[in-house]
Amino acid sequence: MSSIPTTDLGTRMSPLEIRASASLASIFALRMLGMFLILPVFAVHARSLPGGESATLVGLAMGIYGLTQSFGQIPFGAASDKYGRKRVIVIGLLLFALGSFIAAAATNLVWVIVGRAIQGAGAISAAVTAFIADSTRDEHRTKAMAMVGGSIGLTFAVSLVAAPAMYKLIGMEGLFALTGILSLLAILVVLYIVPPAPPKSPVKSVPFSAVLADRELMRLNYGVFALHVTQMAMFVVVPAALVQYAGIPLASHWKIYLPVVLVSFAVMMPPLLAGEKRGLMKQVFIGAIALMAIVQAGLWAFLSQPTLPSAILILLLLLFFISFNILEACQPSLVSRIAPPAAKGAALGVYNTLQALGLFCGGALGGWLQQHVGGPAVFALGGVLTVVWIIIAAGMKNLPRRGAVTAAT
Repeated sequence: MSSIPTTDLGTRMSPLEIRASASLASIFALRMLGMFLILPVFAVHARSLPGGESATLVGLAMGIYGLTQSFGQIPFGAASDKYGRKRVIVIGLLLFALGSFIAAAATNLVWVIVGRAIQGAGAISAAVTAFIADSTRDEHRTKAMAMVGGSIGLTFAVSLVAAPAMYKLIGMEGLFALTGILSLLAILVVLYIVPPAPPKSPVKSVPFSAVLADRELMRLNYGVFALHVTQMAMFVVVPAALVQYAGIPLASHWKIYLPVVLVSFAVMMPPLLAGEKRGLMKQVFIGAIALMAIVQAGLWAFLSQPTLPSAILILLLLLFFISFNILEACQPSLVSRIAPPAAKGAALGVYNTLQALGLFCGGALGGWLQQHVGGPAVFALGGVLTVVWIIIAAGMKNLPRRGAVTAAT
């Protein structure tokens, strides 16, 4: 990367890399905030709106964001390859702001659905992650993506903690308006804080079919789908479990989520850095998937035998966030390194499409299973998905040691 200093390659990120990674991670977090912030409170609020008596419409209002995100990721990612990352990100943020303000002004549930759909249509996740990949060297890519993974985990935890208090203070209309204002402010971050993308070297174009057919990318695409199905389905059940089995009221859940997330951030970094440095990223990656499977089995056992100590539930939450944050950091970094340079945005578009579909399917399947089968079935689903993921990931190629040029197998 010609615009990034090449001194001290193996030890530290350059100031430009840190600036690009941190500012783009903050924009990525905003995108997830738009979906996560309403999860703890929207189902209750929707009952006060015309149309809120329909559980189907309420579910659609919650899930339509992820669905339209999935439709837009590939076109936005490919457009960012052709027309530039910043231009596409700004367009997506404008759409997100427009949808937020429509939802804020909605007087019935149908208009909330319209606003949420437009929010999701500004699908910039692929362009943002491709921009981070453009702006960082291979040996620091996972650390940069860890900022994104950390921002997602922190945004999720902050949403669970802050949404009830913010809803009481400013209402649902205020929550939607706030996300719209933050989106407009994020445009200023893109234009004036995010450094320009490094100049691209001429590369041979790659057909989109080659991106879809790449076996290594297919493994990662399944992985991000399974991860986010598991995440969303799990948190359909966990808040109620904390109330019912741990005796922790909803307003006090922040006392669990906040320390758990902060500790998970501290624990996730040593294995990531050691894996990069020693060429053991495959082992770290599969270990994190195995930990996720253990968490799902543990949660299934806890709900099947609710007489177990409530401390087990909190420990399982900590292990979940450690695994989740490691996987969120690893996977986009792997996609950016495996994808052909000319199709990096398209490859990340496919990846983020599967992520958004996972969020949509996880919420829908989690709710259906909890209602018709029971809470343990939600974790049985997560367990099956992660075991299949381990099998699929077992054949993946290993990454080279940090700073190495050629790939190991």
